[in-house]
Amino acid sequence: MAQAKTTWGIGDYPLMALRLEPVASSAVLTGAVGPGVRVLDLATGTGNAALVAAQIGAVVTAVDIEPVLIELAEQRALSAGVDIQWLLGDVEHLPVPDANADVVLSIFGVMYAADHASAARELARVTAPGGRVVLASWQPGSFIPAMGQVLGDFLPPPPPSTGPPSRWGDTEALRNILQETDLQLVHTITGHVTLTFADATAGALFLITTAGHVLSERDRLMLLGKWEDLQDSLANLVNERGDPCDDGIDVRLGYLMATAVKPPSS
Repeated sequence: MAQAKTTWGIGDYPLMALRLEPVASSAVLTGAVGPGVRVLDLATGTGNAALVAAQIGAVVTAVDIEPVLIELAEQRALSAGVDIQWLLGDVEHLPVPDANADVVLSIFGVMYAADHASAARELARVTAPGGRVVLASWQPGSFIPAMGQVLGDFLPPPPPSTGPPSRWGDTEALRNILQETDLQLVHTITGHVTLTFADATAGALFLITTAGHVLSERDRLMLLGKWEDLQDSLANLVNERGDPCDDGIDVRLGYLMATAVKPPSS
């Protein structure tokens, strides 16, 4: 069994990944993936986009930095009866050749690169001339970035980076990220994932259970007497951002789906 290399391998992130499957399906559709198309799924997580692409006949390679998630993704592919090449690697230093893919996908993945420019250069490098890049990223001011702000009162500062992940979820900021590459941003559309909870307390528990970087700090926060404060703060956020529904409370996670293209060879 794989050992966690990062906090993505701690806790039950796959439970969150399950809720994100519709976004992966939408990205595959947006990328016009079909049989025989070479697809590269970056920061694949549990393999949502890779599996959808493989099931429609694409030739798929998927990369993630976390061995635990790669192992889970491999098990899913085995159960689904599809063949996918799984690689361990960092989106800033991808272990794949130049022009390796006709379609490059990343569903809430590349946005977490520490160096945005390096990640953008790698996106461009691995995309074949005439190829497409489809990225799903949380929008600035949406629920997930707001959750990060709440957690900032309790968790250590994140590693140094060239900007917040939600830069990738803003059209103009993303255009700036890509400007030093030959990728051309051609289309963006907004969407949302809806999470439904029985109540705000259940919502906070789900968010904590699926966030390894939070769980990794639990013992320290309990010793400081701050663990319950963190739970209460997240429950308050769910209450503030959520909408009452028949089943309890709905929380909408807003994202940007962006498509970029690489010009054909002259």
